[in-house]
Amino acid sequence: MLFRAELRKILPYRTVWIILLAYAVLLLLFVSAGGSLNVNGQRLGDSLYVFPGLWEKLTFVASYFTMLLGILLVILVTDEFQFRTFRQQVIDGSSVAGLLQNKLAVSGLLAGFAVLVVLGIGTYFGLTRAAGTVAQATAGLPAVLLYGVQVLGVLALAALVAVLVRRSGAAILLFLLYLWVAEPLLRLSLPDELDRFLPAKIFNSLTPMPGQELMATVTGPSMALLPSQALPLALAYTALFWGLSYLLLRSRDL
Repeated sequence: MLFRAELRKILPYRTVWIILLAYAVLLLLFVSAGGSLNVNGQRLGDSLYVFPGLWEKLTFVASYFTMLLGILLVILVTDEFQFRTFRQQVIDGSSVAGLLQNKLAVSGLLAGFAVLVVLGIGTYFGLTRAAGTVAQATAGLPAVLLYGVQVLGVLALAALVAVLVRRSGAAILLFLLYLWVAEPLLRLSLPDELDRFLPAKIFNSLTPMPGQELMATVTGPSMALLPSQALPLALAYTALFWGLSYLLLRSRDL
């Protein structure tokens, strides 16, 4: 019942549709333009869209657009503070856990949307540019599932920042600063054995750069965790961030 009310707030919200559309269109344009790129003097062309490697390349690219979904969740959570709807729902008898469960369900919907967009774009380009390899398409699908876990993790971090800061502009700024500035700087001061366990790097380890094994033969082995190693830690971080959000929400005056 409460989630139905959540959907009534979200579906008519124009900002939601603009950000979702931006995510899908930007990813589509980027993947479409990828075939025209030249690497070492050679055009990638349709070789970029060959199954099953297409999924790994596509999820790696999509990981750069996940922050758009994080920004959207920050807006949805901070709006609840700005318009005091969290307070009103508690007054009407809702529990703090119920309020947060609704946002957790919204993050699940956003992750599902991201996975469907990746599957749709990958299927389209695979069928139109490398139809001869379609029999191998399902072999790479675990990479898409790992991307879905990555989206859930980034959204959990976004929700925690939103609950902590409460104001959309400051929360979005802090969210992006952590992902792009604070954690990368922190990694520089930590040994490789430790920095690979920081949350953003754990989430990024779920969608590694394609061809990393080949690069490692030149630059030396990477200390980053393999996706299978990063998966349980990513789930643990996701649970931790939602747990901290709950404790923060429960301890504050809504």
